[in-house]
Amino acid sequence: MNFDMDLDAVGLLCPLPVLKARKRLSGLQSGQVLRLQADDPAAVIDVPHYCNESGHVLIFHEKSGTVTNYYIQKK
Repeated sequence: MNFDMDLDAVGLLCPLPVLKARKRLSGLQSGQVLRLQADDPAAVIDVPHYCNESGHVLIFHEKSGTVTNYYIQKK
């Protein structure tokens, strides 16, 4: 999957992955995609919830070992 910006939040715990993603998304244009890499177990709940609340689109997520990659498209 193509993405415009990458955010490595591996090792960060809730709520830091979502807070850092929010900051990075603010610098993107509408329609651009952020790849968020996180290993916090709570991110599987927090990231989709954040996207629903903020209007961004969680295109999909994939697990690779202990890290999950979230692809978020800015609204």
